[in-house]
Amino acid sequence: MDFDVTLADVQAAATRIAGKVRRTPTYHSAGLSARLGVETWVKLESLQLAGSFKVRGCYNRLMELSEAELRRGVVTVSGGNHAIAVSLVAHAIGTRALVLMPKATPALNIRLTQEAGGDVELCEDSVAAFAKAEEYERQGMVHVHSYDDPAIIAGHGTLGLELASDAGGRLDHVFISIGGGGFSAGVGAALKGLDPAVRLHGVETAGATTMSQALAAGQPVPIRSTSIARTLGAPFATERTMAAARQFLEEIVVVPDAEAVRELIWVLQNERVLVEPAAACVVAAALARKESFQPGERICLVLCGSNVALEDIARWRSEFAV
Repeated sequence: MDFDVTLADVQAAATRIAGKVRRTPTYHSAGLSARLGVETWVKLESLQLAGSFKVRGCYNRLMELSEAELRRGVVTVSGGNHAIAVSLVAHAIGTRALVLMPKATPALNIRLTQEAGGDVELCEDSVAAFAKAEEYERQGMVHVHSYDDPAIIAGHGTLGLELASDAGGRLDHVFISIGGGGFSAGVGAALKGLDPAVRLHGVETAGATTMSQALAAGQPVPIRSTSIARTLGAPFATERTMAAARQFLEEIVVVPDAEAVRELIWVLQNERVLVEPAAACVVAAALARKESFQPGERICLVLCGSNVALEDIARWRSEFAV
């Protein structure tokens, strides 16, 4: 299929969700610039409401619901940031959110989802959760897919509009995390729509190579993630997000978990910001591509989320000796 979200869709989403989400900071990082050898900017989406970019797409999608749909409520499948975001947004606009989570979902994510207002139902795994969502959809609930939805994707793309406006000039390279591919799709539609010359580098962690495997196979490939970057562990890509990846991405850089943890610690100690492995991996990816940057180029690293338990960080530091 052809990718079906445009710059105009993202701009319309920005108007729709204005005042609902934070315009998160975009700033020049002296420390990262020194490490990478080129002028480096950071987009701190880790400071977004609900701890990640996900509220952008959720507001854009849920604000489209009719009164009848609002009364029936929404159902979604997620064990991560989308679960927390859709719960927060549903509560804010006055509808019920039922979140179907795999049993392996971390306790922190379950608690944050419930605190945001969502009702949690645990399922055996993601496959069972998606099957259950279809049942609830047949009963009348609105199924809000976490990444294969044009409104979700367009909402996520509003980050790209902010980045292009706030980075103080042309960007040559942007590094962005990929799970199911909806985030990079929306940001790609925005950034490439505004400047076709910008190069967008997708980043995955080893053990969560959903998009890499799909592109290599030429079709969605079901995976079971083994990465500690749980929010990147989408069970499959889709034809829509694959089309976006083909259209917008220069490449996909795969980063070992240990390097994601190492950069998580560096960002916490040097940038004074807490991020999750799914965000820190973009720093590792940029370092892996350091030799390819040209003098005078400007890059941006999108730090997409901060929902991580401190006890997990302590365990990872011990496990990976970082």
